[in-house]
Amino acid sequence: MAEKMVDRITRIMNNAENIRNIGIAAHIDHGKTTFSDNILAGAGMISEDLAGKQLVLDFHDDEQARGITIDTASVSMVHTVESNEYLINLLDTPGHVDFGGDVTRAMRAVDGAIVLVCASEGVMPQTETVLRQALRERVKPILFINKVDRLIKELQLTPEAMQERFVKIITHVNTLISKIAPEEYKDEWKVNVQDGSVMFGSAFHNWAMSVSYMKTHGLSFKDIIDAYETDTQGELKKKAPLHVVVLDSVIRHLPNPVEAQHYRIPKLWHGDLESPEGKSLLTCDAEGPLFFIVTKVVVDPQAGEISAGRIFSGTVKKGMEVYLNKAKQRLRVQQVFVYNGAKREIVDNVPSGNIIGVAGLKASPGETVTLDETEPFEKITHIFEPVITKAIEAKRPSDLPKLIEVLRKVTKEDPTIQIEINEETGEHLMHGMGELHLEVTENRIKTEKGVDIQSSAPIVVYRETVTKPGVEFEGKSPNKHNKFRFRVEPLDDAISQAIRDGDLPEMRIKKKDDQIRDTLVKCGMDSKMAVKVKDIFKGNILIDATRGEVHIGEVIDMVSDMFEDVMKSGPVAREPSFKVKVFLTDTKLHEDAIHRGPAQVYPAVRNGIRGAMLTAKPLIFEPVQTLLFECPADYMGEISKLISNKRGQLLDMQQEGDHVSIKARIPVAEMFGMASELRSATGGRGSSSLVDQNFERLPDELQKKVVQQIRGRKGLKADDLTIGEES
Repeated sequence: MAEKMVDRITRIMNNAENIRNIGIAAHIDHGKTTFSDNILAGAGMISEDLAGKQLVLDFHDDEQARGITIDTASVSMVHTVESNEYLINLLDTPGHVDFGGDVTRAMRAVDGAIVLVCASEGVMPQTETVLRQALRERVKPILFINKVDRLIKELQLTPEAMQERFVKIITHVNTLISKIAPEEYKDEWKVNVQDGSVMFGSAFHNWAMSVSYMKTHGLSFKDIIDAYETDTQGELKKKAPLHVVVLDSVIRHLPNPVEAQHYRIPKLWHGDLESPEGKSLLTCDAEGPLFFIVTKVVVDPQAGEISAGRIFSGTVKKGMEVYLNKAKQRLRVQQVFVYNGAKREIVDNVPSGNIIGVAGLKASPGETVTLDETEPFEKITHIFEPVITKAIEAKRPSDLPKLIEVLRKVTKEDPTIQIEINEETGEHLMHGMGELHLEVTENRIKTEKGVDIQSSAPIVVYRETVTKPGVEFEGKSPNKHNKFRFRVEPLDDAISQAIRDGDLPEMRIKKKDDQIRDTLVKCGMDSKMAVKVKDIFKGNILIDATRGEVHIGEVIDMVSDMFEDVMKSGPVAREPSFKVKVFLTDTKLHEDAIHRGPAQVYPAVRNGIRGAMLTAKPLIFEPVQTLLFECPADYMGEISKLISNKRGQLLDMQQEGDHVSIKARIPVAEMFGMASELRSATGGRGSSSLVDQNFERLPDELQKKVVQQIRGRKGLKADDLTIGEES
């Protein structure tokens, strides 16, 4: 009797060298889900007739209705190369920029990525973003150029013109790799047609080619063009099946967990690499201490919360007691699953190097699960931050407890949605990446979670920062026995950029960390000062510049708590702060520990940092997005008009034939409803995609007005805050 798929999976998962953990990353609508469907069909997981139509990995109703992938889906399959069996764990990730956080989390679990690019559209902004996210997590890429059939049938390009287009795409991808990949892999990771790390094909017609496959099977590009000209493209999937070409390339070019962890762990884990834990992580040792990283949480009506993620070291067993380092609690593993499309198969234990699901943990994404308390993995940070907020409330007051429970689940399922409950006003604020992101989440709360809610119009999230060095400011505790002196200044651009690029991890620095010190020194910080950095939080840093304080070790955690609190809600309008460097310059503490508890320290530190920021010319910055607009050339004027009406700035305009692409920077505050305005301005033929996002100084004439609006909305007293003036 044929061996069942789940038995094959459990047999191979014990041999880490025969495992490949891979993700598929691409721009929206470049054909990712059809591509993964066909790979599954080839591997015998779904019927071939349904592949590409079934959208196996889009199993939420709203994904099928909108025709886009919103959640990352996981599946395991077996592929044989030269009579060796390999286990491939595949994650299909979303392409829409609003769901990019899901891509970032998926990249933590995988070691290799298939970057999928549409042959006719080329490398798009979102392709760049997902590739950047992959390389930041030290994930090695290979390239699949999809929709080659469009070049032959729609654009009717000559073989030379097609080759030119391929070279342009490959060069673009390699330029990005050489810019972002780790120094020692810049050349090694570049994709190359000759060695088969670049593939071409059509996911829709289910065929693919690589140079190595062409050589061994005696095929040429001419055979493909002939097949389309004679309308026999149906034959191609027999001659060059997509799943065989792609999975062969995956096994040949992407690393197994043992190879990958050797260079990924020093970047992702800041513990001692010489310790037993460090050695086990570097070698992916199934017998070593447990390290399971949760990258996704799915709430299943039958099984409860399923924490999906990657085992980097040790073995996860059913019934074992584990420790959650972020939640700081002990829980028991109730069930262990391996994936099989949307289905989960229950198994007893799974060794390191695998991607699995676990029931019973109640963990949140980014959690490091171990046997005992230890140094957790680096926080998973997304390239873009939430910039749009809606206030939501239950229509029926009786639904309020249920709403709070639902919002807790929502942030677990999608941590890029941030929920903030304002105790004073009782409103719930939902922060997201964009209008679509919030709309989909709202819809899921109503339909899947069954809570009827109403929401406010979208609100923009601004940032506060300081623009010059301030003077020292003292915060006193309520009992007047403890004093903390602070000074703030703007954070240097180089350090800020290093935090954005993920070179400096956002974390509290408890013990000496040479890697962080060296990065700070490289960014221009004095080495004596670099060792005094205590906390890096949301693009801000805290430095302990005190000298010879006896009790500082006992209060430094409380100082960090309040530093983080002020960075979440700054002094001007209680908006998040960024690019602020805070120095704790001096403290005077009561001898007796009972008189320097949180009730005394917290207010002193909070007032001290806020007061110091107000002396450093604080200003409001607004989120600005760089967008790429594409439309027929006839609508060029309409788009230019749309950009200038929205306080936008035109950066670049390029015309290719009768098609034009326009790059522009537009403040997020002006972008509400832009999708429908763009549709009507271009007769539905224009599209826009996000290239980059950053914060820029709000024009001076708007500073006061915006601060008053925010403070009014938040119910803050109209204090005489002197914004941007000497105070």
